[in-house]
Amino acid sequence: MSGLFLKNPNWPNLLTLKQITENSQSQYGISLISLNFAPTFKPTNIIIMAGNRTFTMIKPDAFEAGNSGAILKMIEEAGFKIVAMKATRLTPELAGKFYEVHKARPFYADLCNYMSSGPIIAAILEKDNAVEDFRTLIGATNPANAAEGTIRKIFAKSIEANAVHGSDSDENAKIEGDFYFSQLERVL
Repeated sequence: MSGLFLKNPNWPNLLTLKQITENSQSQYGISLISLNFAPTFKPTNIIIMAGNRTFTMIKPDAFEAGNSGAILKMIEEAGFKIVAMKATRLTPELAGKFYEVHKARPFYADLCNYMSSGPIIAAILEKDNAVEDFRTLIGATNPANAAEGTIRKIFAKSIEANAVHGSDSDENAKIEGDFYFSQLERVL
């Protein structure tokens, strides 16, 4: 379970805000204003839990080489559940939108051309501590620096053709997953 939790010494367990109050909605689903214990609330009582979803893409090089099945097997064997998945092909324009955060960087045009050069598999994955655990599973961006047994060490050809993309934060995982998938396309 991910999200915002409150820790209070008077409660034996952590409770989600949603468990505490079901009625007051904000963009995050809950408003602290409606909580009965607001006068005793302290910011130190908030714990931000690591998210349980991340986003990945099997890149054109790995797809073309026929490594998608082996990569997905490694992902599932590492304890990730596939929440959404599709095979698709990016246009250069869509690749540009997806990688817009890198627009000012010198590799942006090459990255967009590469990512639109062939089919990809996009997926949302679920597991406790998903982003960090998936980054560990895929290994360093440069396969020469990736740990033995990681996806990139096994399947990547180069820094650019490094087999898979993995979100670098919970926030980016949500943004990237939303780029590819509607809520109807996800196993909830």
